[in-house]
Order: sequence, then C-alpha cells, then structure tokens
Amino acid sequence: MPTKSNILIIDDEDKFRQLLSRIIELEGFTVLQASNVKQGIKLIEQEKNIDIILIDVKLPDGNGIDLLEKIKAINPICEIIVMTAFGTIHDGVKAMKLGAFDYFTKGDDNDQIIPALNRASDKVRLQKRVLELENKLESKFGFDAIIGKSKVIQDTIHLAKKVAPTDSTVLLEGETGAGKELFAQALHYASPRKNKSFVAVNCSSFAKDLLESELFGHKKGSFTGAIADKKGLFEEANDGTLFLDEMGEMNLDLQAKLLRVLETQTYIKLGDTKPTKVNVRIVAATNRDLKKESEKENFRADLYYRLSSFKIVIPSLRERKEDIEELANYFVAMYSAKMKKRINFIDKEFLKQLKNHDWKGNIRELKNVIERSIILCDTEILTCNLLPSEIINHETSSNFSGTTLASMEKNHIQKILIQTKGNKTKSAELLGIGLTTLYRKMEEYNLEK
Repeated sequence: MPTKSNILIIDDEDKFRQLLSRIIELEGFTVLQASNVKQGIKLIEQEKNIDIILIDVKLPDGNGIDLLEKIKAINPICEIIVMTAFGTIHDGVKAMKLGAFDYFTKGDDNDQIIPALNRASDKVRLQKRVLELENKLESKFGFDAIIGKSKVIQDTIHLAKKVAPTDSTVLLEGETGAGKELFAQALHYASPRKNKSFVAVNCSSFAKDLLESELFGHKKGSFTGAIADKKGLFEEANDGTLFLDEMGEMNLDLQAKLLRVLETQTYIKLGDTKPTKVNVRIVAATNRDLKKESEKENFRADLYYRLSSFKIVIPSLRERKEDIEELANYFVAMYSAKMKKRINFIDKEFLKQLKNHDWKGNIRELKNVIERSIILCDTEILTCNLLPSEIINHETSSNFSGTTLASMEKNHIQKILIQTKGNKTKSAELLGIGLTTLYRKMEEYNLEK
C-alpha cells in the first residue's frame, strides 16, 4: 500500500485548523500546520517533502490565492487546494488558473476534502514517479553517462552542454566507435525536449528509396508494396530529437529534401500532395570530413553549412588515453555483473597493454575487448593472457624486447602472491593452476614460500 502524502494546512482560524488536521490525520496523512503566510512559506522551504497544501484565501499577512505562484516556484510538484469562508466564482476561477488543484468553501464542502486529498495524493505520486524515471534516463543517457576526466573530453562535454538547451542543429564529427550517439542522447536529455522522443537512424543502413520512406513516411499505393499509410521518423520525432547517424552516406537527392525540412520544418511524404509540418531538432553525425566531401561535390555544400552551424568534434580514444583505466573499470563492472562473475582486480600489465594500443575502433573496440576478457576469465583477476593477440603484439617489439616468457610468468606469480598476502590456495585459484603446480613454480623461480 502506497505511503500517504504529507500535508500542510495554512489557516489562521485555530479551531478550524486543529479540527481539519485531526480529520486528515485519521485518514493516515501526515499533517503540518501554519497560521499565516510567513510560517507557511518557512515550512515549505524547510520541508522539501510536502505534497499537498490546504490554504485559506484570507490570511493575516497575505492572500492565499496570490501565494500560489510563489509556492509552485519553491515546490513545483506539490498540489494546492484553496479554502475560503466566502467563496466566489471569481476567486475559484483565478485559483484554478494559477495552478490550484481544487477550490472549496469552508463548511459547505467538508465531505469533499478527503476525496480531493486522495486525488491530489495520486497525482503527486504519479508526478514523483515520472520525475524519478526522468532522472534515471538522464543518468543513463545524459552527460553523466560520458566517462572520462581528460581535458579533451571535458572540453567537449562543456561545449555540448552549451548548445544542449537550444534548438540549434548540431553536427557531431568523429571516428567510428568514439561515442557520437552517446553525445547525441546527452544533447537530447539536457534539452527542453527531453520528455519527447529521441529517434535514431543510421543512414548507411538503408538504400536511397527505403531511407526516404523511413524518414518521411509514405501514402498507401505510393510504390509497390506500400499497402498502407506509414508515418516517417520525422513524425515519430515530432517535438523531440532526430539523430541522423552516418550522415555522409545519404544520397544527394535526399540531402536536398532534408535541407528543405531544416529550412521550413515541412516535407511531403512519398505519394502525398500536401506538406506535413513538424517541429524536430536534428543532431547529425559522421565519421567523414563533410567539408572535404562537399568540396569534392560528394556532399551538398549548402546542407553541410546548414548542419555545421554548431559542430562538435568527438575525440578518439587515442587522444584521451588517460581515460582508458576508468573506462576499463566501468566495462569490467558492467560485464562482470551481466555475466555474474566476480572480477576484483585488473592486472597492471593488462592496463598497460590497453594504454599502449592504438584503438582504431575507439571505445567500441575497448568495450568488446573487455567483454571478451570477462568471458574468458575463470579467476578474479584480468591478466594479459586474456587479451587478443593483436593487442599483446602491439608492444612486443618495444616494451617486451628481451623479456622471456619465464620472467613474465615469474613476475605474474609474484604479483598474485603479493595481492593475496601469501595465501597459496587463493593464489593458485586466481592463477587457474593446482596448488602443487604453484609450489613447483615457486621453487623453480626461487620465490619465497
């Protein structure tokens, strides 16, 4: 059973306030009291969990109706019920226009107060749930989801935060796997459109005709196979954000239609004669240099300049190697939980190999390498033998030159013994070898027993 709401009564008639408070408390609500505007405002500012406010119109130091806007500014989620001993239609209309949940005349409507409180309580509970879900979405898809403390990524986030609250079109440039879609989502959830749809489409995944139908929709019979009207992604994203990934792959003819949408916020569906109007923010992304492509006439120059009114270049992982350890720890925690494995430690040599790799596939490649390592890992520690050969081989010619396999094995066993504080059973378990084998290796490498 849901918890009852917290209620504040602001009324200068002591007997009425005490009686009303007692009646409401018997229904399971928690009640606070104030006898004037000053006391009421102080409680609203101090008690952040007040859900419903019952307020008298005529108070010693103010008018309850005039107080509505101030209360909503302090606590936007709370619902306000206005009470008066001298009810007028004018007061009731004004109260409702200013955001009151309901309006009662004292004495005449006492039997309606509890049902009204229950309705208001349900509304507040729903609003809190929506806010909770919004906060979870912002945490999952907002700027907080972008991992990294390097200057280059923090500067990029700062730039994106500046443009996020606007309706400006944004062009995200960066290598494949660098996190362009993550930035697009963050831009959406940090904008006034966050409660509307975020729709993503990869322009390279469709042939020209199919992409046009996907974006703009079509009318029944507009082409073979069009057996019914279909809404396009622009309509699906109305009042929200449309993310056009791999923008550089879009056909030149379709680019002209997109330019018209950007200029007029209207388009014509396939097979239709009337324009459709939409209100959509465009965030585009590409791994190609669209400026150079436009100079080669592979991309419309007018569309490029329209898209690049605000351009953000997403740094590659090679440019922010100081973030690799934090990213690796995040992916280890994520995949360990997903696969129900206990991975408590990442070997320093493992991290060193990650930091020395070129990461042409960027964060996506790192993510895949960590996932693979977790799948292969049978102990509580990630070690170099779990890494793909192409990552190990990257360093072989330099850092490992002159290093024998035996010395690497010795160093690794030594590290595990230090980590387990000399616990041989635990060390053998982490190394994935038998206890007898461990003792033999320790004797072979002259390690202290």
